[in-house]
Amino acid sequence: MQLKMVNLNPRTKLTALALILLSFGLQAQVENDSSLVITDKDNLVQKEQIKDSIEQKERFKADGVAAVIGEFLILDSDIYKMREDMKNQNIDQEITDCQLAGRLMENKLYAHAAKQDTTLNVPNQQINSQIDQQFQRMKQQLGNMKKVLKFYRKETVADLRKQLFDINKERRMGNLMQERVVEDVEVTPEEVRQFFNNIPEDERPQFGDEVEIAQLVIKPKVPQSEIDKVVEKLRDMRADIVENGSSFATKAVLYSEDRTSTKGGKMTITRDSPLDKDFKQVAFSLRQGEVSQPFESSFGYHILKVDKVKGQEIEIRHVILIPKVTQATIEEAQTEIDSIRQLIADGEMSFEKAARKFSDDDKTRGDGGQLINPDTDDTRFEMTKVPPLLYEQVDKLKEGEVSKIITDQTRTGTKFFKIINVSDKYPEHIANYSKDYVKIKDLALRKKKLKAVQEWQKKEIQNTYIKLNGEYRKCAFESNWLKEK
Repeated sequence: MQLKMVNLNPRTKLTALALILLSFGLQAQVENDSSLVITDKDNLVQKEQIKDSIEQKERFKADGVAAVIGEFLILDSDIYKMREDMKNQNIDQEITDCQLAGRLMENKLYAHAAKQDTTLNVPNQQINSQIDQQFQRMKQQLGNMKKVLKFYRKETVADLRKQLFDINKERRMGNLMQERVVEDVEVTPEEVRQFFNNIPEDERPQFGDEVEIAQLVIKPKVPQSEIDKVVEKLRDMRADIVENGSSFATKAVLYSEDRTSTKGGKMTITRDSPLDKDFKQVAFSLRQGEVSQPFESSFGYHILKVDKVKGQEIEIRHVILIPKVTQATIEEAQTEIDSIRQLIADGEMSFEKAARKFSDDDKTRGDGGQLINPDTDDTRFEMTKVPPLLYEQVDKLKEGEVSKIITDQTRTGTKFFKIINVSDKYPEHIANYSKDYVKIKDLALRKKKLKAVQEWQKKEIQNTYIKLNGEYRKCAFESNWLKEK
């Protein structure tokens, strides 16, 4: 594995597409010439077929094929593009072309293995949704789609979409293959203990300042009168569509309160789509052409129409309206959380008990308001990674103290209030087996997964046709790409 590679992930300054180009390369020459596709009917690409294909293509003589991994080609220009993008994004220039080639070869090895595994599949709808999001980001960065096409040297949106589809599909399949390799890897408590004991005392990791945080949330109530207004408005829309033939898409553009409104409320979904369960239940209960009655989801109130059923996918349109809180209910919520905070500050009720009794946050109420770090599934947060909105409050609080009232808002813009409590603080310290078991277990698991990946790579390299050309045959790769070890 090319373990010393810089971590080229979305947290760098790369644009979404630049990241994809760095990881997989556009390979425009290959994708635009169907005669260059190398097939593998017997799960093993024949050396002479690839050799003949490469030697017959004059354009590759000009560009140069750096490597062949299974049925995938890596061109010299792919590595050059990675280098140029790194330069433009001020990424560490000490990374060698050998390391860049190694990263690309790893990606292609995973993608090649994924294509041979018929149990791995990525629905086209997922890829298309991802491309839609990428287009939105590109337009935000460059201004409009015309500029996007010019920047990426494409004549039509269809051309760019096809290229992105192939790149994203390959990348996603490769990721699934990586997950498959380590999905059954686990560590026992004894393995964790041995891992920790094998680290010399002067080399044990140092963990930064950490905190455990709990929250109590109070949301303004939505008056029933506001809910009734929204439901009645949706009923009128449905009647106009069903009885008078009005356009559902036009209703969505004019009235729907989410981002799909610009597309006339159009979505393509499956039963596995990450959507509200009530929303999916209604969608899959309707026949093609049918319009639902108004119904509630966790985000608001909807009407929904099924446009087309395509196997496991359905094309739908929907309108969502979100009942509004009033100034009166906002003031009531603020008064309520102020009185709860005073109860806790006066010692009349613990923060944990108050959160269980009063908090409107379903995710944390049952745990007494305790927040779980989504990156580690642990209760601790590194201070450097505490959300900006909370950092100043958390930094000033002592253990057991309650913050001032914090005003926040939902993803739909509805205001709510919360107070937080720092239940424990862990100053910067050298790793301790008992206190830091969860983190040490994570390190031990990473090491074991890394070993599993190395063993998989070693075996897969031996079973895959691989050819390196030119200067890349002289690289000192950590993996046995030249099959000489």
